[in-house]
Amino acid sequence: MVNTTPDHADVVIVGTGHGGAQAAIALRQQGHEGSILMVGRDAVPPYERPPLSKEYLAGDKGFERIMIRPEKFWADKGIDLKLGAAVTRIDAAAHRITLSDGSALTYRKLIWSGGGDPRRLPVAGAVLPSVFYVRDKSDADAMMAALAAGARRAVVIGGGYIGLEAAAVLRKLGCEVTLVEMLPRLLARVAGEELSSFYADEHRRQGVDVRLGEGVRAVLGEDAGKVTGVALESGEELPCDMVVVGIGIVPAVAPLIAAGAAGSNGVDVDFCCRTTLDDIYAIGDCAAHANPFADNAVIRLESVQNAHDMANTVAKAIMGEKEAYNALPWFWSNQYDLKLQTAGLSLGFDQTVLRGDPEARKFTVVYLKDGKPIAFDCVGTMKDYVQARKLLESMPGRIDPALLADPDVALKDLI
Repeated sequence: MVNTTPDHADVVIVGTGHGGAQAAIALRQQGHEGSILMVGRDAVPPYERPPLSKEYLAGDKGFERIMIRPEKFWADKGIDLKLGAAVTRIDAAAHRITLSDGSALTYRKLIWSGGGDPRRLPVAGAVLPSVFYVRDKSDADAMMAALAAGARRAVVIGGGYIGLEAAAVLRKLGCEVTLVEMLPRLLARVAGEELSSFYADEHRRQGVDVRLGEGVRAVLGEDAGKVTGVALESGEELPCDMVVVGIGIVPAVAPLIAAGAAGSNGVDVDFCCRTTLDDIYAIGDCAAHANPFADNAVIRLESVQNAHDMANTVAKAIMGEKEAYNALPWFWSNQYDLKLQTAGLSLGFDQTVLRGDPEARKFTVVYLKDGKPIAFDCVGTMKDYVQARKLLESMPGRIDPALLADPDVALKDLI
């Protein structure tokens, strides 16, 4: 892939992940004929991020299979790529950006799809070479190299989806795994107790040593930099030769904020993903927006769906068709042979209903607020997931919990 560095592009897209790639694709689909330049910190063409902690790390999929489009596609569509470069400064008045390699270019419209950076573990020893974060291909490649070199004892820090997926893959690869979560349950920020308990039991059944309510005091290592263990705040030391950290992300928006864009948790955008800076849009993980499926609370969503649908919204807006972003949020997670599919947002739920049997590893958790369904976590229940999306999109009113709990009652019949 040859990097191009034009002095100007009609649309500059910062970020080559799902959001950035889809924005470029959607612009061409919408009939945009002007120049498009994608700027990315990655040294390789756009690829899918979710498989990094799943199929790619496990070796089930090579890089070519996780590329968003074949490399040739971008040139065929007249979409230039500037890879291995980050934006360091934005001059919003001049419509000009400066890159980490010292070059600069101007734009007519700018789409910021910068995503986020892994939240770093704030303890001694966290910068040792065998402490890994799973955010981009280079991170996953470094983990794979450590495994190939003989690493077999891992401590995973963080009981969210990234940590759980990494733990599952490491177990599949034959590692001894201890998972440490400082909160009293797994997935505490995104799911109810039913799902938390199920996944804790499942990981333990698969041989993971799950430690809940445990804080990390330090990462231990030898003078040569090799990791030897993790010290817990309880005083216990967990021997290991690699550490994987999955404790969230920090939105990558510093140049936008420095240029004057509004935002405290990410960057603020309006109904069609415009920032407060002229001709600058923001999409994906870093974009704080009023979401209709969260009672219009201003939130960020870290999901492929959000990045993809926001990209479509921005492409339409640039082409003169301003539509409010109102896509139903959905997510998924693969762990072992289990597939979790989530529809909606469970923020502020005050009741849960269990549908099906966790012992059978096939069930759905329904989240309600004021008697109304707002989200569904579906484990091995594809039919529930498909029908739940349609139910939530209908903006349902109160539904009898007994009907929701009965797996013989189809969710589509409750619309």
